[in-house]
This record gives sequence, structure tokens and C-alpha cells, in this order.
Amino acid sequence: MTPLNLAEYEARGRETLPGPVCDYYCGGAQDEITLRENRAAFDRLPLRYRVLRGAERRDTGGTLLGHALRTPILVAPMAFQAMAHPDGELAAARATAAAGSVYVLSTLSTTPVEQVVAAAAGRVWFQLYVYRDRDVTAALVRRVEAAGCSAIVLTVDAPMLGRRERDVRNSFTLPRGLAAANLTAAGLQELPETHGESGLAAYFASLIDPGLTWEDVAWLRSLTALPIIVKGIVRPDDALLALESGAAGVVVSNHGGRQLDTAPATIDALEPIARALAGRLVLLLDGGVRRGTDVVKALALGAHGVLAGRPVLWGLAVDGERGVAAVLEVLRQELALAMALCGCRSLAELTPDLVRG
Repeated sequence: MTPLNLAEYEARGRETLPGPVCDYYCGGAQDEITLRENRAAFDRLPLRYRVLRGAERRDTGGTLLGHALRTPILVAPMAFQAMAHPDGELAAARATAAAGSVYVLSTLSTTPVEQVVAAAAGRVWFQLYVYRDRDVTAALVRRVEAAGCSAIVLTVDAPMLGRRERDVRNSFTLPRGLAAANLTAAGLQELPETHGESGLAAYFASLIDPGLTWEDVAWLRSLTALPIIVKGIVRPDDALLALESGAAGVVVSNHGGRQLDTAPATIDALEPIARALAGRLVLLLDGGVRRGTDVVKALALGAHGVLAGRPVLWGLAVDGERGVAAVLEVLRQELALAMALCGCRSLAELTPDLVRG
């Protein structure tokens, strides 16, 4: 039977994938408290719906950094997608473009950026890790701009990799034949094979720069004309520093519960950040989005869009491009239904009183 919701796609995907791959995709840091809270915090928020508002027709579309969107549900950056399906990032990017949204490609993609941009008809942002070798980073930024990416998403919550005990237990590394395809020219495409440690953690420890400061956002802006979105914000004061640094947007994110355990759930962190920014930056959220009602709550509390992560991987594992398309369509249909039941005809009518009263 075709899965009816994202939980059923996850169950089916878990059955499909090898244990270490499944653990890598679904695991979090340490006790996985933040991983669980990302989901539980959405469930605790009631929707105070309106009635008799003539919501027969609903428009889930909008614009974001120049992209016309049919849905405010973007695809979050996730590494090594070819572990889920041989078509990996290409399948996910094609499905995202067909859904009328934006695909965010990970630095640690198993497919080169040029191929992904072509597959997604240009609807691609590039998630960036900054390497200790700044020449490697600068060359990568120039490459993704030349490839046709339309924004840089700078991840700032991973100066070191969080301790993901599932990956430590599995001595996680990439399956044979897969590599970080965007780093081949720099010779940094391989994860080390380790015993009793995560190969990805070892890669980060040796290659990713842990010393980034807000001054480095200005350095990054000097390299590219692309808008820069700062991903990994959970505090209003950091959101304001992103504004001061010239960023075009922020993503309220705790890295899917994979970095600092006991960090706040993203939906709990969102509203104070939205108040502080007062609409001056693009504001996105990821972490725990599993239902259309979650999208309603995030947009009502100030987000301009959300990013779906793990559900896309489960759809990819279940049925490749068609599985990703189905996951995104389930979320879009659930969003449209939730809007009708809340008495909202457009995303602009998703206001804080739906959640806060």
C-alpha cells in the first residue's frame, strides 16, 4: 500500500536501508533529547482555528529570494543522499523543482553541484561548510556560483561535529564507491575509515574550520554576489548579528538535533527571533516538520518557509524521485487542508493568533 503520511514513509524507508545508513540518517547527538523535542514541541502547540472565513480556495504559493514557489516547503541540505538511492541528489532535486520549490544542496553531496543545478532547473541553493584551507572554500564558492546556484546557506552550528553515538558505534564511513563529489578537485572527497569512531567526525575535526566568527560572513560576502543565509540560529541576538553582517536570511535550526543535545526545539526558538527581526530578513525553520499543521504553526509564528529534511530521505529510499515527489505532495496537501480548517486562504493569513490566541 502507498504510504499515507510521512511517518509511514519513514517506517518503509527504515525497512529499506542498511542499519548503519539508517542510523546515520535518523540519529541525533548523544541522548537525542533535542531530536525528540523538535517533534514534540510542534505537537504541544494547539491551533486556534477560525471559522466561516470562506476558505474554499487556498493559495500555498509565494516568493522567496526571487523564486516563485508553489509551496513554502523547501528541501533541507542533507549529505550523502546516494546512500538512500542510486540517483541520490539528482532524484531529490528533480522532484523538488517539479513541486515548485527550492532544493538546498549539501557541501557533502554525492553528486557534483553542476549536475544537480541542471536537474533542478536552477532552483538550487548551496549549503556551505568552511574548510580550514580557505582557498578550498573560496574555489567552492566560485564554482557553485558559476554552476547557477542562487544562494549560499552558511552552516554555523557545526564548528565541530556533535557526538552522534550511533555513528560512533557503527564506525560510520561512506559505502564503497561513494564520495563527497564537490570536493574531488581539492582531494578532500573521502571520509576516513575509523575503528570505534565516526569517519565523518574525523573528517570534520581535521578539515572543517572551527574558528569561524561573524567577520567571516563579511569575508564570504566578499567572494560572491549571491545572497547568504545563515543556518543554525536559535537566539534572537545571533539573528540580529546575522542582520548586521549583511546576511539575506537565517534558518532557525539545531541541525536536526545532531549537534548540541538539549538545544531548544526550533519551533520554540522561532517566535522570539521573528519578533527581533521584524521582517527584515528571510526567516526559515527546519527540524521536526512532519505534518502540514507543522508548516501552519511555523508560518504563523513568523517563518517565511520551512525546510523538510529526513522525510525527503525516507521518500528517496522508498521510491527514488517518485518517493520524494510523493512526500512533498503529502505535505503540500496537508498544508492546504490545514489552511482550510484554520479559515485561511493564503499564507499571509497565517498569523500568530492561530497559535498564541
